[in-house]
Amino acid sequence: MPPFLSNLPSGKTDALTSVSTQFYQWKNYNCAYEIPQAVNINSEETPLLLIHPIGVGLSRKFWSRFCHSWYEQGCQNPIYNPDLLGCGESEMPAVAYYPIDWAQQLQYFLENVVQKPVIIIVQGALFTVALELVKLLQEKDSNLIKSLVVAGPPAWKIISDDSTPLANKISWNLFNSLLGSAFYRYARRHQFLKSFSTRQLFATEESVDNEWLETLEKGAKDMESRHAVFSFLAGFWRQNYRALIESITQPTLIVVGAKASNISKKGKGETPEDKLEEYLKHFPKGQGLMMKGRNVLPYESTSEFVTIVAEFVRQFH
Repeated sequence: MPPFLSNLPSGKTDALTSVSTQFYQWKNYNCAYEIPQAVNINSEETPLLLIHPIGVGLSRKFWSRFCHSWYEQGCQNPIYNPDLLGCGESEMPAVAYYPIDWAQQLQYFLENVVQKPVIIIVQGALFTVALELVKLLQEKDSNLIKSLVVAGPPAWKIISDDSTPLANKISWNLFNSLLGSAFYRYARRHQFLKSFSTRQLFATEESVDNEWLETLEKGAKDMESRHAVFSFLAGFWRQNYRALIESITQPTLIVVGAKASNISKKGKGETPEDKLEEYLKHFPKGQGLMMKGRNVLPYESTSEFVTIVAEFVRQFH
Protein backbone atom coordinates (compact mmCIF):
# COMPACT_ATOMS: atom_id res chain seq x y z
CA MET A 1 0.00 0.00 0.00
CA PRO A 2 1.44 3.41 -0.96
CA PRO A 3 2.55 5.62 1.95
CA PHE A 4 0.05 8.38 1.19
CA LEU A 5 -2.94 6.15 2.02
CA SER A 6 -4.48 6.77 5.44
CA ASN A 7 -7.95 7.30 6.86
CA LEU A 8 -9.86 10.26 5.49
CA PRO A 9 -11.62 12.63 7.91
CA SER A 10 -15.29 11.78 8.31
CA GLY A 11 -16.55 15.32 7.84
CA LYS A 12 -18.69 16.01 4.77
CA THR A 13 -20.10 18.98 2.96
CA ASP A 14 -23.28 19.28 1.00
CA ALA A 15 -23.30 18.05 -2.57
CA LEU A 16 -22.81 20.49 -5.42
CA THR A 17 -24.72 23.70 -4.95
CA SER A 18 -24.45 24.92 -8.53
CA VAL A 19 -23.14 23.71 -11.86
CA SER A 20 -23.39 25.98 -14.87
CA THR A 21 -21.68 25.94 -18.25
CA GLN A 22 -19.17 28.67 -18.92
CA PHE A 23 -17.26 29.44 -22.10
CA TYR A 24 -13.93 30.81 -23.26
CA GLN A 25 -12.52 31.28 -26.74
CA TRP A 26 -9.51 29.42 -28.04
CA LYS A 27 -8.42 29.83 -31.67
CA ASN A 28 -11.83 31.43 -32.36
CA TYR A 29 -13.66 28.34 -31.07
CA ASN A 30 -16.10 28.46 -28.17
CA CYS A 31 -14.92 25.98 -25.54
CA ALA A 32 -17.10 24.93 -22.61
CA TYR A 33 -16.25 24.17 -19.00
CA GLU A 34 -17.86 24.07 -15.61
CA ILE A 35 -16.74 24.68 -12.04
CA PRO A 36 -18.85 22.53 -9.72
CA GLN A 37 -19.26 24.62 -6.59
CA ALA A 38 -19.24 23.15 -3.10
CA VAL A 39 -20.20 25.04 0.04
CA ASN A 40 -16.69 26.36 0.49
CA ILE A 41 -16.25 28.07 -2.88
CA ASN A 42 -13.32 30.15 -1.62
CA SER A 43 -11.15 27.20 -0.71
CA GLU A 44 -7.43 27.75 -1.08
CA GLU A 45 -6.80 24.07 -1.77
CA THR A 46 -5.05 23.21 -5.04
CA PRO A 47 -7.63 23.02 -7.87
CA LEU A 48 -8.24 19.85 -9.84
CA LEU A 49 -8.21 19.87 -13.64
CA LEU A 50 -10.22 16.96 -15.04
CA ILE A 51 -9.51 15.53 -18.51
CA HIS A 52 -12.38 13.40 -19.78
CA PRO A 53 -11.98 10.36 -22.08
CA ILE A 54 -12.92 10.37 -25.76
CA GLY A 55 -15.58 7.99 -27.04
CA VAL A 56 -19.11 7.85 -28.41
CA GLY A 57 -21.13 10.35 -26.36
CA LEU A 58 -18.36 11.11 -23.87
CA SER A 59 -17.66 14.60 -22.57
CA ARG A 60 -17.02 16.35 -19.26
CA LYS A 61 -20.23 14.70 -18.04
CA PHE A 62 -18.10 11.59 -17.50
CA TRP A 63 -16.88 13.28 -14.30
CA SER A 64 -20.28 14.17 -12.83
CA ARG A 65 -20.30 11.30 -10.33
CA PHE A 66 -16.72 12.06 -9.33
CA CYS A 67 -17.54 15.71 -8.67
CA HIS A 68 -20.54 14.87 -6.49
CA SER A 69 -18.62 12.25 -4.53
CA TRP A 70 -15.62 14.55 -4.13
CA TYR A 71 -17.60 17.12 -2.20
CA GLU A 72 -19.76 14.57 -0.41
CA GLN A 73 -16.57 13.11 1.08
CA GLY A 74 -15.61 16.48 2.49
CA CYS A 75 -12.95 17.50 -0.02
CA GLN A 76 -12.62 21.24 -0.65
CA ASN A 77 -10.46 21.46 -3.77
CA PRO A 78 -12.09 23.52 -6.54
CA ILE A 79 -12.70 21.53 -9.73
CA TYR A 80 -12.26 22.73 -13.30
CA ASN A 81 -14.07 20.40 -15.68
CA PRO A 82 -13.66 21.37 -19.37
CA ASP A 83 -15.07 19.90 -22.56
CA LEU A 84 -12.31 19.21 -25.05
CA LEU A 85 -12.80 20.66 -28.51
CA GLY A 86 -15.11 18.40 -30.50
CA CYS A 87 -16.92 17.16 -27.38
CA GLY A 88 -19.86 18.11 -25.19
CA GLU A 89 -20.77 21.77 -25.42
CA SER A 90 -17.52 22.89 -27.01
CA GLU A 91 -17.48 23.58 -30.74
CA MET A 92 -17.01 20.57 -33.01
CA PRO A 93 -14.94 21.47 -36.09
CA ALA A 94 -14.63 18.68 -38.66
CA VAL A 95 -10.90 18.11 -38.25
CA ALA A 96 -8.54 15.36 -37.15
CA TYR A 97 -7.61 15.88 -33.50
CA TYR A 98 -4.17 15.01 -32.16
CA PRO A 99 -3.21 14.93 -28.46
CA ILE A 100 -1.15 18.07 -28.96
CA ASP A 101 -4.26 19.95 -30.16
CA TRP A 102 -6.17 19.22 -26.98
CA ALA A 103 -3.05 19.87 -24.90
CA GLN A 104 -2.71 23.33 -26.44
CA GLN A 105 -6.37 23.98 -25.65
CA LEU A 106 -5.80 23.00 -22.02
CA GLN A 107 -2.59 25.04 -21.83
CA TYR A 108 -4.57 28.10 -22.85
CA PHE A 109 -7.28 27.18 -20.35
CA LEU A 110 -4.75 26.86 -17.53
CA GLU A 111 -2.93 30.07 -18.35
CA ASN A 112 -5.97 32.25 -19.01
CA VAL A 113 -8.88 30.80 -17.04
CA VAL A 114 -7.51 28.83 -14.08
CA GLN A 115 -4.34 30.91 -13.64
CA LYS A 116 -2.93 28.82 -10.82
CA PRO A 117 -1.18 25.44 -10.38
CA VAL A 118 -3.45 22.39 -10.59
CA ILE A 119 -3.53 18.67 -10.03
CA ILE A 120 -4.46 16.89 -13.25
CA ILE A 121 -6.80 13.89 -13.11
CA VAL A 122 -7.10 12.08 -16.42
CA GLN A 123 -8.91 8.99 -17.65
CA GLY A 124 -7.57 6.29 -19.97
CA ALA A 125 -5.74 7.03 -23.21
CA LEU A 126 -6.31 10.76 -22.79
CA PHE A 127 -3.30 10.41 -20.53
CA THR A 128 -1.44 11.23 -23.74
CA VAL A 129 -3.06 14.66 -23.74
CA ALA A 130 -1.85 15.22 -20.18
CA LEU A 131 1.63 14.18 -21.29
CA GLU A 132 1.62 16.65 -24.17
CA LEU A 133 0.41 19.33 -21.77
CA VAL A 134 3.26 18.56 -19.37
CA LYS A 135 5.71 18.87 -22.27
CA LEU A 136 4.30 22.22 -23.37
CA LEU A 137 4.65 23.60 -19.86
CA GLN A 138 8.12 22.08 -19.42
CA GLU A 139 9.24 24.05 -22.46
CA LYS A 140 8.03 27.25 -20.79
CA ASP A 141 9.50 26.28 -17.41
CA SER A 142 5.98 26.66 -16.01
CA ASN A 143 4.88 25.39 -12.60
CA LEU A 144 1.17 25.14 -13.43
CA ILE A 145 1.04 21.36 -12.82
CA LYS A 146 1.69 20.20 -9.26
CA SER A 147 0.96 16.52 -9.75
CA LEU A 148 -0.98 14.03 -11.86
CA VAL A 149 -3.46 11.21 -11.28
CA VAL A 150 -3.88 8.72 -14.12
CA ALA A 151 -6.87 6.34 -14.04
CA GLY A 152 -6.68 3.24 -16.23
CA PRO A 153 -3.81 4.24 -18.54
CA PRO A 154 -3.26 2.44 -21.87
CA ALA A 155 -1.16 -0.70 -22.11
CA TRP A 156 2.51 0.11 -21.65
CA LYS A 157 3.36 -1.56 -24.97
CA ILE A 158 1.10 0.90 -26.77
CA ILE A 159 2.30 4.07 -25.11
CA SER A 160 6.00 3.19 -25.36
CA ASP A 161 6.15 2.01 -29.01
CA ASP A 162 6.74 4.07 -32.13
CA SER A 163 3.57 5.05 -33.94
CA THR A 164 2.57 4.30 -37.52
CA PRO A 165 1.36 7.71 -38.77
CA LEU A 166 0.54 6.47 -42.27
CA ALA A 167 -1.73 3.74 -40.92
CA ASN A 168 -3.36 6.29 -38.62
CA LYS A 169 -4.08 8.65 -41.50
CA ILE A 170 -5.50 5.81 -43.60
CA SER A 171 -7.81 4.88 -40.71
CA TRP A 172 -8.87 8.53 -40.35
CA ASN A 173 -9.70 8.80 -44.04
CA LEU A 174 -11.82 5.67 -43.79
CA PHE A 175 -13.71 6.97 -40.77
CA ASN A 176 -14.07 10.43 -42.29
CA SER A 177 -16.36 9.12 -45.03
CA LEU A 178 -19.96 8.13 -45.61
CA LEU A 179 -19.07 4.70 -44.27
CA GLY A 180 -17.78 6.29 -41.08
CA SER A 181 -20.94 8.35 -40.68
CA ALA A 182 -23.04 5.21 -41.02
CA PHE A 183 -20.90 3.45 -38.42
CA TYR A 184 -21.32 6.33 -35.97
CA ARG A 185 -25.10 6.20 -36.31
CA TYR A 186 -24.91 2.50 -35.49
CA ALA A 187 -22.44 2.94 -32.64
CA ARG A 188 -24.61 5.50 -30.81
CA ARG A 189 -27.55 3.10 -30.57
CA HIS A 190 -28.57 2.00 -27.08
CA GLN A 191 -27.93 -1.68 -27.79
CA PHE A 192 -24.42 -1.11 -29.12
CA LEU A 193 -23.45 1.23 -26.28
CA LYS A 194 -24.64 -1.27 -23.69
CA SER A 195 -22.90 -4.21 -25.37
CA PHE A 196 -19.59 -2.37 -25.84
CA SER A 197 -19.61 -1.01 -22.29
CA THR A 198 -20.26 -4.47 -20.87
CA ARG A 199 -17.61 -6.17 -23.01
CA GLN A 200 -14.85 -3.58 -22.80
CA LEU A 201 -15.32 -1.02 -20.02
CA PHE A 202 -17.06 -2.26 -16.88
CA ALA A 203 -16.24 -5.18 -14.60
CA THR A 204 -19.90 -6.20 -14.23
CA GLU A 205 -22.94 -5.85 -16.46
CA GLU A 206 -24.93 -4.40 -13.55
CA SER A 207 -22.58 -1.41 -13.47
CA VAL A 208 -23.66 -0.40 -16.98
CA ASP A 209 -26.63 1.57 -15.70
CA ASN A 210 -29.23 3.79 -17.34
CA GLU A 211 -27.44 6.95 -16.23
CA TRP A 212 -24.34 5.89 -18.14
CA LEU A 213 -26.22 4.87 -21.28
CA GLU A 214 -28.49 7.91 -21.33
CA THR A 215 -25.49 10.21 -20.94
CA LEU A 216 -23.75 8.58 -23.91
CA GLU A 217 -26.86 8.62 -26.08
CA LYS A 218 -27.47 12.29 -25.36
CA GLY A 219 -23.83 13.17 -25.94
CA ALA A 220 -23.77 11.39 -29.31
CA LYS A 221 -26.91 13.01 -30.75
CA ASP A 222 -24.87 15.65 -32.56
CA MET A 223 -23.24 13.87 -35.50
CA GLU A 224 -20.42 16.43 -35.46
CA SER A 225 -19.15 14.74 -32.28
CA ARG A 226 -17.95 11.88 -34.47
CA HIS A 227 -14.77 13.69 -35.51
CA ALA A 228 -13.19 13.58 -32.06
CA VAL A 229 -14.21 9.94 -31.68
CA PHE A 230 -12.81 8.99 -35.07
CA SER A 231 -9.56 10.81 -34.29
CA PHE A 232 -9.25 8.64 -31.22
CA LEU A 233 -10.13 5.44 -33.07
CA ALA A 234 -7.66 6.30 -35.84
CA GLY A 235 -4.95 6.12 -33.19
CA PHE A 236 -3.42 9.58 -33.43
CA TRP A 237 -2.69 9.29 -29.70
CA ARG A 238 -0.56 6.17 -30.20
CA GLN A 239 2.99 7.47 -29.95
CA ASN A 240 6.14 6.58 -28.06
CA TYR A 241 5.92 8.59 -24.85
CA ARG A 242 8.58 6.67 -22.89
CA ALA A 243 11.13 9.49 -22.83
CA LEU A 244 8.51 12.08 -21.91
CA ILE A 245 7.20 9.94 -19.06
CA GLU A 246 10.74 9.50 -17.76
CA SER A 247 11.20 13.30 -17.75
CA ILE A 248 8.19 14.08 -15.56
CA THR A 249 9.27 15.52 -12.23
CA GLN A 250 5.80 15.89 -10.73
CA PRO A 251 4.50 13.18 -8.37
CA THR A 252 2.19 10.91 -10.36
CA LEU A 253 -0.38 8.43 -9.09
CA ILE A 254 -1.26 5.53 -11.39
CA VAL A 255 -4.54 3.74 -10.56
CA VAL A 256 -5.31 0.47 -12.35
CA GLY A 257 -8.46 -1.62 -12.14
CA ALA A 258 -8.02 -5.14 -10.79
CA LYS A 259 -9.93 -6.39 -13.84
CA ALA A 260 -8.38 -3.96 -16.32
CA SER A 261 -8.34 -5.14 -19.92
CA ASN A 262 -6.93 -3.89 -23.21
CA ILE A 263 -8.93 -3.48 -26.40
CA SER A 264 -5.87 -3.29 -28.64
CA LYS A 265 -4.19 -6.52 -29.75
CA LYS A 266 -0.82 -5.04 -28.85
CA GLY A 267 -1.76 -4.92 -25.17
CA LYS A 268 -3.74 -8.16 -24.93
CA GLY A 269 -1.09 -10.12 -23.01
CA GLU A 270 -0.55 -7.42 -20.39
CA THR A 271 -2.09 -8.11 -16.97
CA PRO A 272 -3.16 -5.30 -14.62
CA GLU A 273 -0.15 -6.14 -12.46
CA ASP A 274 2.16 -5.91 -15.47
CA LYS A 275 0.73 -2.55 -16.46
CA LEU A 276 1.17 -1.00 -13.04
CA GLU A 277 4.68 -2.39 -12.67
CA GLU A 278 5.81 -1.06 -16.06
CA TYR A 279 4.49 2.43 -15.43
CA LEU A 280 6.08 2.63 -12.00
CA LYS A 281 9.43 1.63 -13.50
CA HIS A 282 9.45 4.70 -15.69
CA PHE A 283 7.87 7.49 -13.64
CA PRO A 284 10.61 9.19 -11.59
CA LYS A 285 8.11 10.04 -8.85
CA GLY A 286 5.46 7.42 -9.52
CA GLN A 287 3.10 5.91 -6.98
CA GLY A 288 0.51 3.33 -7.84
CA LEU A 289 -2.14 0.94 -6.70
CA MET A 290 -4.86 -1.37 -7.94
CA MET A 291 -8.50 -1.11 -6.98
CA LYS A 292 -11.72 -2.88 -7.81
CA GLY A 293 -13.15 -2.21 -11.22
CA ARG A 294 -12.06 -2.42 -14.83
CA ASN A 295 -11.39 0.44 -17.24
CA VAL A 296 -13.56 3.42 -16.15
CA LEU A 297 -12.74 3.61 -12.46
CA PRO A 298 -13.90 7.20 -11.78
CA TYR A 299 -17.38 6.22 -12.94
CA GLU A 300 -17.59 2.52 -12.06
CA SER A 301 -16.03 2.67 -8.57
CA THR A 302 -16.51 6.35 -7.84
CA SER A 303 -16.47 6.44 -4.05
CA GLU A 304 -13.39 4.24 -3.74
CA PHE A 305 -11.59 6.18 -6.47
CA VAL A 306 -12.36 9.50 -4.78
CA THR A 307 -11.03 8.20 -1.47
CA ILE A 308 -7.76 7.14 -3.09
CA VAL A 309 -7.35 10.39 -5.01
CA ALA A 310 -8.23 12.52 -2.00
CA GLU A 311 -5.48 10.91 0.05
CA PHE A 312 -2.96 11.57 -2.71
CA VAL A 313 -4.16 15.15 -3.22
CA ARG A 314 -3.85 16.00 0.48
CA GLN A 315 -0.09 16.03 0.01
CA PHE A 316 -0.34 19.12 -2.22
CA HIS A 317 -1.99 22.01 -0.41
